[in-house]
Amino acid sequence: MGAAAAAMLAVSGSYAWAQDAAKIKIGTEGAYPPFNSITADGKLVGFDVDIAKALCAQMKAECEFVTQDWDGIIPALQAGKFDAIVASMSITEERKKQVAFTNKYYVTPLAVAALKDSALTETDPAAMAGKTVGAQASTTQSIYAEDFYAKAGADVKLYPTQEEAVQDLINGRLDAVISDKFVLVDWLKNAADGACCKLIGDVKGTETEAGIAVRLDDNALREKLNAAIDAIVADGTYKTIQAKYFDFDIY
Repeated sequence: MGAAAAAMLAVSGSYAWAQDAAKIKIGTEGAYPPFNSITADGKLVGFDVDIAKALCAQMKAECEFVTQDWDGIIPALQAGKFDAIVASMSITEERKKQVAFTNKYYVTPLAVAALKDSALTETDPAAMAGKTVGAQASTTQSIYAEDFYAKAGADVKLYPTQEEAVQDLINGRLDAVISDKFVLVDWLKNAADGACCKLIGDVKGTETEAGIAVRLDDNALREKLNAAIDAIVADGTYKTIQAKYFDFDIY
């Protein structure tokens, strides 16, 4: 589901909402497994989605999801299309000028994947000289690729979605893809086409925290979300959700 995926998907489940609960609209991409994606039958699933539902339950708020293409997700938040972004958004100084972030809800480094027969063994910029490297546009990985790989002599190609970058790698149009490590690990392990490729390794110095973004003036919601994050970590809910997707700690 792409730009047309702006349709709202109501959260269903066993959560018992208070009758007078506030409604919070949550924006997510729906194209970044295992964090957020849409199944063949139109269901929004993933780690981000489960965390958001748990936070809403903790806050006794009714939540409604809105899917939004990544490159327009911050403008859509600013325009009031939704109230918070739960979409594996890395906390960066540049983004802090546009949105306010909660505390982290997970931490991840960047990593690089290549075809199985690739001679690549390193992820540092010097190793990418003369290579064609793909990344999803408007992400921390695209910024890194342009700031370091391109300057070292790589041809950097940017894509609207992670899936499009991966498909060009599979089809031999790219030598490597740089992305969130956990996204690459999940793809290599679980996707039907993951057997084509291998993980080269982490990109040193790129570990970042993912947070929930709200509008700059919405401090009340940010503080409520912070309290809810602390609560689900403390009561074990976070660990239960994490175990569905990862066999290692990401917090």
